[in-house]
Amino acid sequence: MQLGIIGSGKIVRDFLTALPLPGLKLAAIATTRRSAATGQELADQYGISRVYDDYLEMLKDDQVDTVYVATPSSMHYQMCLDSLAAGKNVICEKPFVFTTEEALELKQLADQKGCLITEAITNRYLPAFKSLASDLQLLGPVHVVSLNYTQYSSRYDRFLAGDIAPAFNPRLGGGGALLDLNVYNIHLAISLFGAPLDVHYFPNLQKGVDTSGVLVLAYDDKQASLTAAKDSQAFAHNPSLIAGEKGAISFIGSPGDIRSYRLETADGQTAKNFDPDLHRMIPEFTEFIRIFDQKDKTAADQAFAHSLQVIAVLEAARDCMP
Repeated sequence: MQLGIIGSGKIVRDFLTALPLPGLKLAAIATTRRSAATGQELADQYGISRVYDDYLEMLKDDQVDTVYVATPSSMHYQMCLDSLAAGKNVICEKPFVFTTEEALELKQLADQKGCLITEAITNRYLPAFKSLASDLQLLGPVHVVSLNYTQYSSRYDRFLAGDIAPAFNPRLGGGGALLDLNVYNIHLAISLFGAPLDVHYFPNLQKGVDTSGVLVLAYDDKQASLTAAKDSQAFAHNPSLIAGEKGAISFIGSPGDIRSYRLETADGQTAKNFDPDLHRMIPEFTEFIRIFDQKDKTAADQAFAHSLQVIAVLEAARDCMP
């Protein structure tokens, strides 16, 4: 994989600290003209071959076969569209795009161009989550699910003071707790239980932004309560629970970076711990490298179908907001 990165923000910097990865070469990075100096600094630090201050110019680079779109979510659709039109495979940060229609348009173009497109979402690829999903069968029928991602935003005080950072500005790619944090919970719930029958969202709105909220996913045999907050302190103690007739699984901490969980059944309790030092983005990008190098369209299509279900939930949740 010869990767071209679009963006230079926090998520890009986080990704770069996961390198090197076998099979991945950093071919280029594109920023805005305003962030050109930052792009050059990152290129110098991480050995990125070429730097562009216009992503459309990077898309003309024959040495780039895959584009990583790591920009504010309001830019995802157009940048993915342009990248696919240029014949590049695409990895797009969460949340993928805003509507089912946008996602299907991108998929149609990808198929026409013989390209692959996937959403970057860390938790579904982590070893701890894969083990948790396997242990789900030990719980018997599951009836109660509570997933919690509460994390006081470093930008929240500015928001209260009237200085609206992009993370809290829907026009600039922000979207409050639903799009920023609860999307992780949605990915987990759909990975484990599939698409819900009904969706209800109960947001706490400030200045028109859902700074926190509870999303309820209704299934025929269970209810899933998904909590996310950018306006509340939970420190590292986000409690999440999946409870069934024969046992329960619980974990504490970010649903976006699960490292351990506790399995409780009639036979007792088992704590399962996984590498605490593993960079959270390594498992997902290791799989993306495999998918793109092997042109594994089946795996890419399965990941896309999953993302499509997540987008449908996000759309339904936004419909609940005044």
